[in-house]
Amino acid sequence: MELKISSRSQGCHTLVAVRGEIDLYTAPLLHGELVDMLDDGAARLVVDMSGVEFCDSTGLSVLLSAMERARERGGDLELAAPRSAVVKILEITGLDAVFAVCESADVMEDAIIGAAK
Repeated sequence: MELKISSRSQGCHTLVAVRGEIDLYTAPLLHGELVDMLDDGAARLVVDMSGVEFCDSTGLSVLLSAMERARERGGDLELAAPRSAVVKILEITGLDAVFAVCESADVMEDAIIGAAK
């Protein structure tokens, strides 16, 4: 399955919409995109996971690595609207306690826009 990634910035915040499956084959693409965004100055990444149908340990590793990179630069990475299959793997791995997770990308986007004003 193909992975599609799109983003839009609002100041130092970037909303990243991910669609498809994040696995061993597609994770390098996501990693590259997130690193590029951070290297281009994005401080806070909000990853809209509503279109992610599957995420394996490789995908979780990419998200964790990007979050650590963002935090090293004084920013953060948050997950928005993950599907139940992704929530389950976050819970099983204990990463639900590591990532900030919002149930809706709209709520997260509203917070970004509000913080930018």
